[in-house]
Amino acid sequence: MNRADRLILAPGAYQTYSITQPRDTLIAAACEQVGCPAWRYGWESAIDESTPLGQQQARYIRTESRRTYREQKTAAGLTVFRFESGQRCFAEHKTRPELYAVRDGDWRGNPTGRTRRHQRAADWVEDFGEHQIRLIENQQKGRGGRSAQRFQ
Repeated sequence: MNRADRLILAPGAYQTYSITQPRDTLIAAACEQVGCPAWRYGWESAIDESTPLGQQQARYIRTESRRTYREQKTAAGLTVFRFESGQRCFAEHKTRPELYAVRDGDWRGNPTGRTRRHQRAADWVEDFGEHQIRLIENQQKGRGGRSAQRFQ
């Protein structure tokens, strides 16, 4: 359907589903959310415990990190911590939030001003799918669009 075909119904007969990301907003995100390779495959941290910084890092890993690891010493005297996959790495990940919205109307405007925001992508997808099913059911019954749903 092209835009000329859409002019058959008023803007209020449509719903617009959108996913947007604000350009200037970053939020903390977990490794899984950003596809972190360390989370997916595991990682190694080589620590030089002969330095004060290395001693602090090794102590933190052993006593406070709450991560699963195996520890080995290398011939060069480094301590290598091998972390299993599926756990948060030590990096602070940032991502742009996704905003999941459903508003009345189409590209010509939102006549009611109503906009619903979903908190989770799964809820937005479910809403979209249910709306598609309602459209198909109304089409099969010989009624078109959202305006026909209001009179059921």
